[in-house]
Amino acid sequence: MRNDADSLIAEYDAVRRYTVALSEPLSDEDCCVQSMPDASPVKWHLAHTTWFFETFILERFEPGFRPFHPMFRVLFNSYYNGIGEKHPRPQRGMLTRPSLDEVRAYRRNVDERVGRLLPRLMRSEMSGMLRELVELGLQHEQQHQELILTDLKHLLSLNPLAPSYAQRLLEPSGRVSPLTWQHFDAALIEIGHAGGAFCFDNETPRHREFVERFSLASRLVTNGEFLAFVEDGGYDKPALWLSEGWDWVRANQLAHPMYWRPDASGWNEFTLHGLQPLDPERPATHISYFEADAYARWAGARLPTEAEWERAAAGIAMIPETNAPHPSAASAMSGSGLTQLFGAVWQWTSSSYAPYPGYITAAGAIGEYNGKFMVNQYVLRGSSCVTPPKHARITYRNFFPASARWQFTGIRLAKS
Repeated sequence: MRNDADSLIAEYDAVRRYTVALSEPLSDEDCCVQSMPDASPVKWHLAHTTWFFETFILERFEPGFRPFHPMFRVLFNSYYNGIGEKHPRPQRGMLTRPSLDEVRAYRRNVDERVGRLLPRLMRSEMSGMLRELVELGLQHEQQHQELILTDLKHLLSLNPLAPSYAQRLLEPSGRVSPLTWQHFDAALIEIGHAGGAFCFDNETPRHREFVERFSLASRLVTNGEFLAFVEDGGYDKPALWLSEGWDWVRANQLAHPMYWRPDASGWNEFTLHGLQPLDPERPATHISYFEADAYARWAGARLPTEAEWERAAAGIAMIPETNAPHPSAASAMSGSGLTQLFGAVWQWTSSSYAPYPGYITAAGAIGEYNGKFMVNQYVLRGSSCVTPPKHARITYRNFFPASARWQFTGIRLAKS
């Protein structure tokens, strides 16, 4: 039987190997380019996730600690002001040095040192603190595994060759299940993490909220349904849009979702499988909050609050998802219950990303992980097709600005 240290080491090894596996189909050039300020090169993700363990585990616990390279502390610091200086985020693609091979050597070095450290410290009085930091680091790395694929997709989409990341073809989907409405009575509910397993600090504390009577759509909005909004001139009707959203549409001359490509034969969509004909049955994805809110208004509905989403999801078994590079359609055989809560696209809510009542920011640099971003962002719930297995949970609070759409984000409708 494995002891606690063996279990933690096995989990560490599995997560770290998976990150490397995501980069294996890529060339060195693929890994080094930054397509926009919001995205990071794959090489940087490989290094930053290693920096986390070197900075928060080895530097703190390893006897006689010496950094792999002194400047990596600056180059691969993301936003931790408590750690010190940071290389500017928009300039990560300019870091041609260190090489990709050196970054891989950095990963191996840190992994070997962590592997030697954990068995000893897990038998010490510091085992609880160490486990919490390692688990946070692994969850942090899983977030970057998702970012590797979303950032890479944006990069590849800019290439006129429309290259494919995925090796297998994207199969046509079957007929989508009809949209039905699930009704919920008004109730005083509890939301937030109840303990017993890992969660991020922004999922706590568990607290009560009163939710009025509402209905939630049984599945996500499809490409075909969003296409009807596009063809009805949805991007040209200011009455459908929030004021800031309308300014954003006009300033960027937007007329369709991010990766849609019209041509003489109809609509195509850029995917991690390359350019594909737009599948009307699959979920609409890479939709901003502004677009989701405008579509909901056009459809005579609204976006759910995060309390409504969590109430509806409570008690529904989370079906284990395996990573796929593109979201699947809701099966017509799935019945009348809620589907696609997890493993398709993150779902926008109308809730601003704010602290729960009683939220306390953790001390030190770790406290910068979530709390300082609680302004000018909206909460998304569920998970996406590129969210790593075992990373999703009902209480997970993802968050992005209202204009963000390079992530796998989509729409689930609600009604009062």
